[in-house]
Amino acid sequence: MTEDVPPPDGPDGPDGPDEPGDASGEADRGDWRREFAEEARAERPDLARLCLLIGAVADPTVTRRDLDEAEIELDRLAGLVPYATRITGDWAAELAALLGRREGFEGVPADYQRLESSLLHEVLRRRRGLPILLSVVWMEVARRAGAPVYGLGLPGHFVVGFGDPADLDLADPFAGGRAMTGEDAELLVASATGEALDRSMLRPAEPGAIALRILNNIRAWAAPRPERADVALWAVELALLLPSHPARLRYERAELLVQRGEFLTGAIEMEAYAQVMDAVDPDSATTIRRRAQAARAMLN
Repeated sequence: MTEDVPPPDGPDGPDGPDEPGDASGEADRGDWRREFAEEARAERPDLARLCLLIGAVADPTVTRRDLDEAEIELDRLAGLVPYATRITGDWAAELAALLGRREGFEGVPADYQRLESSLLHEVLRRRRGLPILLSVVWMEVARRAGAPVYGLGLPGHFVVGFGDPADLDLADPFAGGRAMTGEDAELLVASATGEALDRSMLRPAEPGAIALRILNNIRAWAAPRPERADVALWAVELALLLPSHPARLRYERAELLVQRGEFLTGAIEMEAYAQVMDAVDPDSATTIRRRAQAARAMLN
Protein backbone atom coordinates (compact mmCIF):
# COMPACT_ATOMS: atom_id res chain seq x y z
CA MET A 1 0.00 0.00 0.00
CA THR A 2 1.52 3.29 -1.10
CA GLU A 3 0.36 6.87 -1.05
CA ASP A 4 1.16 10.22 -2.64
CA VAL A 5 0.29 12.80 -0.01
CA PRO A 6 2.01 15.76 1.65
CA PRO A 7 4.39 14.68 4.44
CA PRO A 8 3.58 15.30 8.08
CA ASP A 9 5.15 18.26 9.80
CA GLY A 10 8.45 17.36 11.43
CA PRO A 11 11.54 18.96 12.95
CA ASP A 12 13.78 21.03 10.73
CA GLY A 13 16.84 18.83 11.19
CA PRO A 14 17.91 15.45 12.53
CA ASP A 15 17.50 16.65 16.11
CA GLY A 16 15.17 19.60 15.56
CA PRO A 17 15.59 23.17 14.31
CA ASP A 18 18.84 25.09 14.49
CA GLU A 19 19.37 26.98 17.71
CA PRO A 20 18.41 30.68 17.55
CA GLY A 21 21.31 32.84 16.52
CA ASP A 22 23.07 30.04 14.64
CA ALA A 23 23.90 32.07 11.54
CA SER A 24 26.05 29.33 10.04
CA GLY A 25 23.14 26.89 10.20
CA GLU A 26 21.00 29.36 8.28
CA ALA A 27 23.57 30.32 5.66
CA ASP A 28 25.67 27.19 5.11
CA ARG A 29 23.37 24.30 5.94
CA GLY A 30 20.06 25.31 4.42
CA ASP A 31 16.70 23.65 4.79
CA TRP A 32 17.86 20.22 3.72
CA ARG A 33 14.47 18.56 4.14
CA ARG A 34 12.71 21.12 1.99
CA GLU A 35 15.40 20.76 -0.67
CA PHE A 36 15.09 16.96 -0.51
CA ALA A 37 11.31 17.18 -0.99
CA GLU A 38 11.71 19.55 -3.94
CA GLU A 39 14.31 17.34 -5.61
CA ALA A 40 12.29 14.18 -5.00
CA ARG A 41 9.27 15.71 -6.72
CA ALA A 42 11.19 17.18 -9.65
CA GLU A 43 10.37 15.91 -13.13
CA ARG A 44 13.80 14.27 -13.30
CA PRO A 45 15.21 13.90 -9.79
CA ASP A 46 18.98 14.10 -9.50
CA LEU A 47 20.12 10.92 -7.77
CA ALA A 48 23.40 12.31 -6.45
CA ARG A 49 21.66 15.32 -4.97
CA LEU A 50 19.01 13.17 -3.27
CA CYS A 51 21.73 11.03 -1.70
CA LEU A 52 23.81 14.02 -0.64
CA LEU A 53 20.78 15.64 0.98
CA ILE A 54 20.16 12.45 2.96
CA GLY A 55 23.71 12.80 4.24
CA ALA A 56 23.15 16.47 5.07
CA VAL A 57 20.14 15.60 7.23
CA ALA A 58 22.10 12.78 8.88
CA ASP A 59 25.20 14.83 9.67
CA PRO A 60 24.61 18.26 11.28
CA THR A 61 28.18 19.29 10.48
CA VAL A 62 27.64 19.09 6.72
CA THR A 63 27.58 22.42 4.91
CA ARG A 64 26.64 23.40 1.39
CA ARG A 65 30.33 23.52 0.55
CA ASP A 66 30.64 19.86 1.54
CA LEU A 67 27.85 18.97 -0.90
CA ASP A 68 29.50 21.01 -3.65
CA GLU A 69 32.82 19.29 -3.01
CA ALA A 70 31.16 15.88 -3.27
CA GLU A 71 29.69 16.84 -6.65
CA ILE A 72 33.12 18.08 -7.75
CA GLU A 73 34.65 14.74 -6.76
CA LEU A 74 32.10 12.89 -8.89
CA ASP A 75 32.94 15.21 -11.79
CA ARG A 76 36.66 14.62 -11.24
CA LEU A 77 36.25 10.86 -11.30
CA ALA A 78 34.12 11.05 -14.44
CA GLY A 79 36.88 13.04 -16.10
CA LEU A 80 39.28 10.13 -15.51
CA VAL A 81 37.18 7.68 -17.55
CA PRO A 82 38.94 7.20 -20.91
CA TYR A 83 37.06 9.08 -23.61
CA ALA A 84 37.50 6.14 -25.98
CA THR A 85 35.08 4.16 -23.81
CA ARG A 86 32.28 6.03 -25.56
CA ILE A 87 33.38 4.23 -28.72
CA THR A 88 34.39 0.83 -27.32
CA GLY A 89 31.43 0.62 -24.95
CA ASP A 90 33.56 -1.31 -22.46
CA TRP A 91 32.16 0.66 -19.53
CA ALA A 92 32.13 -2.08 -16.90
CA ALA A 93 35.82 -2.95 -17.37
CA GLU A 94 36.99 0.68 -17.49
CA LEU A 95 35.02 1.68 -14.39
CA ALA A 96 36.24 -1.38 -12.51
CA ALA A 97 39.81 -0.39 -13.36
CA LEU A 98 39.24 3.21 -12.30
CA LEU A 99 36.86 3.03 -9.37
CA GLY A 100 37.58 -0.44 -8.09
CA ARG A 101 41.34 -0.83 -8.49
CA ARG A 102 42.74 2.70 -8.88
CA GLU A 103 40.43 4.64 -6.57
CA GLY A 104 39.71 1.77 -4.16
CA PHE A 105 35.92 1.85 -4.03
CA GLU A 106 34.68 -1.45 -2.59
CA GLY A 107 32.82 -2.86 0.37
CA VAL A 108 33.54 -5.18 3.28
CA PRO A 109 31.08 -6.89 5.67
CA ALA A 110 31.89 -4.42 8.47
CA ASP A 111 30.42 -1.62 6.36
CA TYR A 112 26.94 -2.89 7.17
CA GLN A 113 27.49 -1.84 10.80
CA ARG A 114 28.34 1.79 9.98
CA LEU A 115 25.78 4.52 9.38
CA GLU A 116 28.24 6.44 7.19
CA SER A 117 28.17 3.52 4.74
CA SER A 118 24.76 4.87 3.69
CA LEU A 119 25.85 8.50 3.32
CA LEU A 120 27.21 9.47 -0.10
CA HIS A 121 29.59 12.20 1.06
CA GLU A 122 31.16 9.74 3.51
CA VAL A 123 31.37 6.98 0.91
CA LEU A 124 33.22 9.35 -1.40
CA ARG A 125 35.62 10.20 1.43
CA ARG A 126 36.17 6.68 2.80
CA ARG A 127 35.88 4.73 -0.48
CA ARG A 128 33.73 2.28 1.48
CA GLY A 129 29.98 1.78 1.64
CA LEU A 130 26.97 -0.45 1.19
CA PRO A 131 26.35 -1.97 -2.25
CA ILE A 132 23.68 0.58 -3.12
CA LEU A 133 25.87 3.60 -2.23
CA LEU A 134 28.85 2.23 -4.12
CA SER A 135 26.49 1.64 -7.02
CA VAL A 136 25.36 5.27 -6.79
CA VAL A 137 29.00 6.34 -7.10
CA TRP A 138 29.41 4.14 -10.18
CA MET A 139 26.15 5.36 -11.71
CA GLU A 140 26.89 9.04 -11.17
CA VAL A 141 30.46 8.79 -12.45
CA ALA A 142 29.36 6.71 -15.44
CA ARG A 143 26.46 9.02 -16.26
CA ARG A 144 28.74 12.05 -16.22
CA ALA A 145 31.13 10.21 -18.54
CA GLY A 146 28.33 9.47 -21.00
CA ALA A 147 27.61 5.82 -20.20
CA PRO A 148 24.18 4.19 -20.66
CA VAL A 149 24.13 3.13 -17.01
CA TYR A 150 21.36 2.04 -14.67
CA GLY A 151 20.95 0.66 -11.18
CA LEU A 152 19.49 -2.76 -10.52
CA GLY A 153 17.95 -3.40 -7.12
CA LEU A 154 18.10 -7.17 -6.83
CA PRO A 155 16.73 -8.66 -3.61
CA GLY A 156 19.47 -8.38 -1.00
CA HIS A 157 22.01 -6.71 -3.28
CA PHE A 158 22.30 -3.68 -5.54
CA VAL A 159 24.39 -3.71 -8.71
CA VAL A 160 24.82 -1.63 -11.85
CA GLY A 161 24.17 -2.41 -15.48
CA PHE A 162 25.12 -0.93 -18.84
CA GLY A 163 23.30 -0.70 -22.14
CA ASP A 164 20.13 -2.66 -22.76
CA PRO A 165 18.93 -4.25 -19.48
CA ALA A 166 18.03 -7.37 -21.47
CA ASP A 167 21.76 -7.91 -22.15
CA LEU A 168 22.58 -8.18 -18.42
CA ASP A 169 25.94 -6.44 -18.74
CA LEU A 170 26.31 -6.12 -14.96
CA ALA A 171 28.97 -5.22 -12.42
CA ASP A 172 29.10 -5.45 -8.63
CA PRO A 173 30.64 -2.25 -7.18
CA PHE A 174 30.68 -3.78 -3.68
CA ALA A 175 33.15 -6.35 -5.04
CA GLY A 176 35.28 -3.65 -6.65
CA GLY A 177 33.42 -3.91 -9.95
CA ARG A 178 33.46 -7.66 -10.48
CA ALA A 179 31.69 -8.48 -13.74
CA MET A 180 28.42 -10.36 -13.34
CA THR A 181 26.52 -12.64 -15.68
CA GLY A 182 22.83 -13.42 -15.78
CA GLU A 183 23.62 -16.63 -13.93
CA ASP A 184 25.35 -14.63 -11.18
CA ALA A 185 22.21 -12.52 -10.81
CA GLU A 186 20.08 -15.64 -10.57
CA LEU A 187 22.33 -17.04 -7.83
CA LEU A 188 22.14 -13.76 -5.89
CA VAL A 189 18.35 -13.79 -5.98
CA ALA A 190 18.18 -17.47 -5.06
CA SER A 191 20.46 -16.99 -2.07
CA ALA A 192 18.50 -13.95 -0.86
CA THR A 193 14.94 -15.19 -1.43
CA GLY A 194 15.12 -18.91 -2.16
CA GLU A 195 13.22 -18.23 -5.36
CA ALA A 196 14.05 -17.96 -9.04
CA LEU A 197 14.92 -14.67 -10.69
CA ASP A 198 11.81 -12.91 -11.96
CA ARG A 199 12.15 -10.67 -15.01
CA SER A 200 10.43 -7.87 -13.08
CA MET A 201 13.53 -7.75 -10.84
CA LEU A 202 15.58 -6.59 -13.83
CA ARG A 203 13.73 -3.29 -14.18
CA PRO A 204 16.14 -0.32 -13.78
CA ALA A 205 15.62 1.48 -10.48
CA GLU A 206 14.37 5.07 -10.52
CA PRO A 207 16.03 7.73 -8.32
CA GLY A 208 13.09 7.86 -5.90
CA ALA A 209 13.13 4.09 -5.45
CA ILE A 210 16.89 4.16 -4.85
CA ALA A 211 16.51 6.91 -2.24
CA LEU A 212 13.76 4.93 -0.51
CA ARG A 213 15.92 1.80 -0.44
CA ILE A 214 18.80 3.79 1.09
CA LEU A 215 16.46 5.18 3.75
CA ASN A 216 15.16 1.66 4.42
CA ASN A 217 18.77 0.55 5.00
CA ILE A 218 19.26 3.41 7.46
CA ARG A 219 16.08 2.45 9.31
CA ALA A 220 17.29 -1.16 9.43
CA TRP A 221 20.62 0.05 10.87
CA ALA A 222 18.83 2.06 13.57
CA ALA A 223 16.22 -0.59 14.46
CA PRO A 224 18.43 -2.67 16.84
CA ARG A 225 19.85 0.52 18.35
CA PRO A 226 17.11 2.09 20.52
CA GLU A 227 19.47 4.90 21.46
CA ARG A 228 19.45 5.95 17.78
CA ALA A 229 15.71 6.35 17.45
CA ASP A 230 16.52 9.87 16.23
CA VAL A 231 18.13 8.34 13.13
CA ALA A 232 15.15 6.08 12.51
CA LEU A 233 12.82 9.06 12.85
CA TRP A 234 14.52 11.33 10.32
CA ALA A 235 14.91 8.40 7.91
CA VAL A 236 11.16 7.75 8.09
CA GLU A 237 10.39 11.44 7.72
CA LEU A 238 12.56 11.74 4.61
CA ALA A 239 10.91 8.64 3.14
CA LEU A 240 7.54 10.30 3.69
CA LEU A 241 8.73 13.20 1.52
CA LEU A 242 9.10 10.90 -1.49
CA PRO A 243 6.20 10.99 -3.97
CA SER A 244 5.61 7.25 -3.56
CA HIS A 245 6.18 5.46 -0.27
CA PRO A 246 4.59 2.73 1.85
CA ALA A 247 1.61 4.12 3.74
CA ARG A 248 2.69 2.17 6.83
CA LEU A 249 5.61 4.56 7.27
CA ARG A 250 3.14 6.98 8.88
CA TYR A 251 2.42 4.41 11.56
CA GLU A 252 6.13 3.72 11.99
CA ARG A 253 6.70 7.45 12.52
CA ALA A 254 3.97 7.49 15.17
CA GLU A 255 5.59 4.56 17.00
CA LEU A 256 8.97 6.31 16.94
CA LEU A 257 7.44 9.47 18.37
CA VAL A 258 5.98 7.46 21.24
CA GLN A 259 9.33 5.72 21.74
CA ARG A 260 10.97 9.14 22.04
CA GLY A 261 8.43 10.28 24.62
CA GLU A 262 6.19 12.34 22.34
CA PHE A 263 3.14 10.40 23.48
CA LEU A 264 0.35 12.76 22.46
CA THR A 265 1.70 13.49 18.97
CA GLY A 266 2.34 9.80 18.40
CA ALA A 267 -1.15 8.86 19.57
CA ILE A 268 -2.76 11.43 17.27
CA GLU A 269 -0.82 10.09 14.28
CA MET A 270 -1.74 6.50 15.19
CA GLU A 271 -5.41 7.46 15.26
CA ALA A 272 -5.11 9.19 11.90
CA TYR A 273 -3.48 6.08 10.42
CA ALA A 274 -6.21 3.90 11.94
CA GLN A 275 -8.77 5.91 9.95
CA VAL A 276 -6.86 5.06 6.77
CA MET A 277 -6.77 1.39 7.74
CA ASP A 278 -10.53 1.22 8.48
CA ALA A 279 -11.26 0.72 4.78
CA VAL A 280 -8.66 -1.99 4.13
CA ASP A 281 -8.06 -3.81 7.42
CA PRO A 282 -10.56 -3.03 10.22
CA ASP A 283 -8.95 -5.47 12.65
CA SER A 284 -5.58 -3.76 12.31
CA ALA A 285 -7.28 -0.39 12.70
CA THR A 286 -8.74 -1.54 16.00
CA THR A 287 -5.32 -2.73 17.21
CA ILE A 288 -3.74 0.58 16.25
CA ARG A 289 -6.40 2.53 18.15
CA ARG A 290 -5.65 0.46 21.24
CA ARG A 291 -1.97 1.32 20.92
CA ALA A 292 -2.89 4.97 20.54
CA GLN A 293 -4.96 4.73 23.72
CA ALA A 294 -2.03 3.14 25.52
CA ALA A 295 0.23 5.96 24.33
CA ARG A 296 -2.21 8.57 25.66
CA ALA A 297 -2.30 6.73 28.98
CA MET A 298 1.44 7.23 29.33
CA LEU A 299 0.79 10.95 29.73
CA ASN A 300 -0.78 10.35 33.14
